[in-house]
Amino acid sequence: MNNIQSVADNADMIINGYAFTKDNENIRILNLNNNKKSLYLNKDGKVINTSMDDIEIGIVKQYYLKNAILMEE
Repeated sequence: MNNIQSVADNADMIINGYAFTKDNENIRILNLNNNKKSLYLNKDGKVINTSMDDIEIGIVKQYYLKNAILMEE
């Protein structure tokens, strides 16, 4: 199984080609169509680390913030 498939299989949520995975209190996000684009957020949506441009960050943060409740236990 390739790495992208593994990330998708283990994601807590997938929206529009982005895999969202909980990492303790933080969120790892990977663009499944371009695995060089990733984002690491705290649970409030603050960027910790990224390889995305500002436009993509804005889009992905909106996806997360609108749907974060789906990732709560």
